[in-house]
Amino acid sequence: MCGWPSRGRQLYPSVTLFREYLRLKTVHPEPDYDAAVRFLERIAEELALPMKKVEVCPGRVVAIITWVGSRPELKSVVLNSHTDVVPVYEEHWKHDPFAAVKDEHGNIYGRGSQDMKCVTIQYIEAIRRLKAAGKRFSRTIHLTFFPDEEVGGHKGMETFVKHPEFQKLNIGFALDEGITVRCPGSPGHGSRFVENTAAEKLRRVINSFLEFREKEKHRLNTNECFTLGDVTTVNMTMVKGGVAYNVIPAEMDVSFDLRIPPTVNLQEFEVKIKAWCKEAGEDVTYDFAQKHMDQNFTSTEESDPWWHAFSSTCKAMNVTLKKEIFPAATDSRFIREEGLPAIGFSPMNLTPILLHDHNEYLNEQVFLRGIQVYERLVPALASVPPLSGEE
Repeated sequence: MCGWPSRGRQLYPSVTLFREYLRLKTVHPEPDYDAAVRFLERIAEELALPMKKVEVCPGRVVAIITWVGSRPELKSVVLNSHTDVVPVYEEHWKHDPFAAVKDEHGNIYGRGSQDMKCVTIQYIEAIRRLKAAGKRFSRTIHLTFFPDEEVGGHKGMETFVKHPEFQKLNIGFALDEGITVRCPGSPGHGSRFVENTAAEKLRRVINSFLEFREKEKHRLNTNECFTLGDVTTVNMTMVKGGVAYNVIPAEMDVSFDLRIPPTVNLQEFEVKIKAWCKEAGEDVTYDFAQKHMDQNFTSTEESDPWWHAFSSTCKAMNVTLKKEIFPAATDSRFIREEGLPAIGFSPMNLTPILLHDHNEYLNEQVFLRGIQVYERLVPALASVPPLSGEE
């Protein structure tokens, strides 16, 4: 790989663009979608590439910047990202999470610096450099930008895959990066030992989920070959109930975030949840905030032309790949549900994982190296020879 100038001796336009993007407040619960679209329109103009805006739901615009290939009839390559970011607790940040402060070590702080505004700008800058070098590839490249990945993608990618514009993309390959239980019970005054309360049932439900959590944690810690994507992660995220400190609530809710690997039988797992609720007491019910039953895998066999192009390019750059089932849910799951191959990849090595955490940051040198990685990956994928049925 090429070396970089010493820190402080040169300004990097790519880093400047990255920091500008981080300053856009596309944060839930009220992301500034318009600011993101205006930013992308400017980028498309700079790249001299057309940008299409598709309003898939009221106020939810999918932006698509397209670099048409020399053989547009071939299936395309999609570089997917999302513009929205999760909320912050500003009091826990050492810098303003939307100021994109760069410290003396070159660490750039900002919500979205890892998830996933860095990848968005890395895509853009790789395309900018390739175009400036006069390159063009046989396959069309689409850069897609979605507005609501962090809240489930229901008004973004999930809706878009059923839209006619999705079919027009003619995708060949794509790159990309809970559950609620309700416990009713007997209400009453806080001074009495009321029987069959919601809190008692809630405790039993919580115990069942957390006991299962400990078993999965033990499996992860005692198997050297396991990663987070090989076990079911369980985290209690919300508890609701009650109207006053001296009134026993009629019902209470508890929410769990479950990340279930595709190797687990989902029907059997739901039977387990039903049993936990039944054991907790009468009339304990559950529902899913998100429920996806598709368990399609993307091939990572060397015989697969897409994977081979990806992995061989990484190998040529001395980038070591470790294949894992990504425990987080991204928009690419909707692409896989359509039977299309999609993998998650973020070139952020030697970096603490701070997605959704306080003081999220990315070092500028790691960021710049990621652009170089995509400068090699994009040509490899966009130059995959015609596959069976494409001739």
